[in-house]
Amino acid sequence: MACIYGDIMKVGTTGASKKTAEQDKLSVTGVEASKKLAEHDLARMEKYKTKIINVGRAKQMDPAVIAAIISRESRAGAILKDGWGDHGNGFGLMQVDKRYHTPVGAWDSEQHLTQATEILIGFIKEIKGKFAKWSQEQCFKGGISAYNAGVKNVQTYEHVDDHTTGHDYGNDVVARAQWFKSKGY
Repeated sequence: MACIYGDIMKVGTTGASKKTAEQDKLSVTGVEASKKLAEHDLARMEKYKTKIINVGRAKQMDPAVIAAIISRESRAGAILKDGWGDHGNGFGLMQVDKRYHTPVGAWDSEQHLTQATEILIGFIKEIKGKFAKWSQEQCFKGGISAYNAGVKNVQTYEHVDDHTTGHDYGNDVVARAQWFKSKGY
């Protein structure tokens, strides 16, 4: 399955911050923490695997990245109430923000995953336009950070996560994606 937005395995990452790692009371931080967080979500993630792979194939997006965003945003659905999170603003597994988008489909549907993946792709393309000199992999990570914080809040590659939740969103998602890739996503 070819991802036209870059090779997630070639994206450098520092992984999860202490704040993010504390969600699961982890004593480790960084890539190790991201792997553990993803591992804690794996059993729940399995029930969405077919949908994730279908959407990845249809949108030419790495399914591991979709799984990693689901892990980061909703802990594979575990923190949602009737499909909603973020104080009633985020919808579905990938937390489409109703303040900026009209959510489609059921919270755990292929339709929802398609919409959220299209939003991610839009951000990757906007980052590519904003930072013409960035490599494909840098734009990929920048787009992932923008999925959380918006394009205007991605200002330099070195500080790609300065304005993201936990100041680690892009790095954490990349590390989780690399782990999910090793699990067949």
